[in-house]
Amino acid sequence: MVPFRFSLDSRPVHLPNPPSIDPGVMAFVWALPLALYVYFGLVAIGTTGAFAIVIALLSFAGIWLFVRLRGEDRPNA
Repeated sequence: MVPFRFSLDSRPVHLPNPPSIDPGVMAFVWALPLALYVYFGLVAIGTTGAFAIVIALLSFAGIWLFVRLRGEDRPNA
């Protein structure tokens, strides 16, 4: 008889939390693809490239600002 029983099971491990991401970075992540969508949409409907880039840059700034100021999760609010 074997006096000890060896178990191959391991204890439960707490998974680490994902890293915190700055709200400005998340706002950039939202603003860039949406501004590209605006740019390519304007080019697709036949506007000039200069007009499309100006409107896309303005939309990028507006989207970034909106998401930066209003995009925070408030679980206790």
